[in-house]
Amino acid sequence: MTGSIHIGVGGWTFEPWRGVFYPEGLTQKRELEFASRALTSIEINGTYYSTFKPDSWMKWRDETPDGFVFAVKASRFCTNRKVLSEGGESFDRFLSQGLTLLGDKLGPINWQFMGTKKFDAEDFEGFLKLLPREKDGVRLRHALEVRNPSFATEQFHDLARKYGAAVVYAVDDEEPTWPRIDEATADFRYARLMSSREDEPTGMTADELDAVANQARAWAEGGDVFAYFISGAKVRNPAAAVALIERLKT
Repeated sequence: MTGSIHIGVGGWTFEPWRGVFYPEGLTQKRELEFASRALTSIEINGTYYSTFKPDSWMKWRDETPDGFVFAVKASRFCTNRKVLSEGGESFDRFLSQGLTLLGDKLGPINWQFMGTKKFDAEDFEGFLKLLPREKDGVRLRHALEVRNPSFATEQFHDLARKYGAAVVYAVDDEEPTWPRIDEATADFRYARLMSSREDEPTGMTADELDAVANQARAWAEGGDVFAYFISGAKVRNPAAAVALIERLKT
């Protein structure tokens, strides 16, 4: 069965979007309400830097429509460490802050690693063993965003597959050394598209968006897809996401 395709951007608070994506005069407190009706998902990035109170998670859940899904970026204190397998306490702190209050609006958790983090099979398997499959009765799906060329190996793909974690397909034209790993290692796919351009009103050309749409459809044959326009020409990312959503309707 074909999976659902969720398309969005990173975060929802960005001043240059006001008057471009957000209508003139829209109050900041209604930006999530607006964005969640124009897009089908958003990756919460603030969780990489800090934790949030349960009230925030419940507020985000209640302001968004049925069917909307949040991806959550894992804390840097979990991933920016010399020995990943020793981060159990940080994992517990991150996962216990209230994100499960999103309920069925909780999508994948993106565990992003710095470009200096090299693949160490033993330590990385120790890290994967720490990732719970559920918490508070809510399923947890894990995605791994690696940025060092050493991860471009079957051994890493096999480890991700063994633990049911998706490998993030990350595209950034300005970072040619990042591995572009397009491997099915879980029952969902996760993509971060970082190549939007300011001279294109929709961030990418029509042909480029068509290619992304075709790729998303192909991924969806194996399960749900979560794709986010991140970085690049950030001011254009909502337009790119909306244009991609429209293409996927046909």
